[in-house]
Amino acid sequence: MNYIGSKYKLIPFIRETILEVVGQEKLSKAIFYDAFAGTGVVGRVFKSKVKKIIASDTEYYAFVLNRNYIQNHQEVSSQNLYYLNTLEGKEGFIYQNYSEKGSLRNYFSAPNGKKIDAIRTEIENLKNSISEDEYFFLLCSLLESADKVANTASVYGAFLKQLKKSAQKPFFLEPAHFEVNHQTHEVYHGEAEKVIEKVSGDILYLDPPYNTRQYGSNYHLLNTIALYDHFEPQGKTGLRPNYYKSLFCSKQKAPETLEKIIAKAQFKYIFLSYNNEGIIPLEKIQTIMRKYGTYEVFSQNYNRFMADKPSQRSYKANYTTEFLHFLEKKH
Repeated sequence: MNYIGSKYKLIPFIRETILEVVGQEKLSKAIFYDAFAGTGVVGRVFKSKVKKIIASDTEYYAFVLNRNYIQNHQEVSSQNLYYLNTLEGKEGFIYQNYSEKGSLRNYFSAPNGKKIDAIRTEIENLKNSISEDEYFFLLCSLLESADKVANTASVYGAFLKQLKKSAQKPFFLEPAHFEVNHQTHEVYHGEAEKVIEKVSGDILYLDPPYNTRQYGSNYHLLNTIALYDHFEPQGKTGLRPNYYKSLFCSKQKAPETLEKIIAKAQFKYIFLSYNNEGIIPLEKIQTIMRKYGTYEVFSQNYNRFMADKPSQRSYKANYTTEFLHFLEKKH
């Protein structure tokens, strides 16, 4: 899944830095909390390397992804997945509001919009007759598969006027495979600043939003498919009314929110991913973290994620610098 702020390309840097700081023996026995889990990329990498993963996110679609990729750790049946692929499309909420024929919002082709509606409806019908693990496996598979045929440049803040090639392909529900292991893991749906009061462990990994772009607007359609609640879509892009707005997207509130999390954290090792273009200045992050223990910072340059046209970009450099701030917290 194309994702703003995804750490996929930075995984080697993050993995090796955490391993170097914590050490292999401590890492293997650690409880690791990924507090802004997103698509679960970081949690998935450490799932087999630590004792337990805790993950959370405020966006419901992200909760669904992590509920499958992280919390699911035993095999689930794929029988219903194959059955869902045989369903005929239906003119439901997605078709009516987010497809080329149902509305003016070209997020999906008409056949794919109908197929998504049919499958999402049936997943809900199956909910009481299947395990919770299988339910989230099927729902995660739907989100991942829908994203592959979405008619967007990368995010759902806008759709393309004409259907691109990938959006013209027939929808097919592919399994969202997860790693099977013997550990148990936990996933929460909620704000990191609130979940941090409920959990404790050894390693806290923070990857909050860096700028003023809200994930609730950029990925609203994934939330709509995941929740499948009926509402009046707002504006040209069909936004959800009253979508969640993160305090980390506010220049005024982001620093104090970060400090609240660090102050409340019952974790020895705290790592914060934040790049050089983030709205919290580097010096401010350093000041906050040094209050609570021994601080160090690591960095790596990487190529910028580019979803817009060159003429629309407000920046010149083709790369950014990712800082991995480290705090060994004193208790």
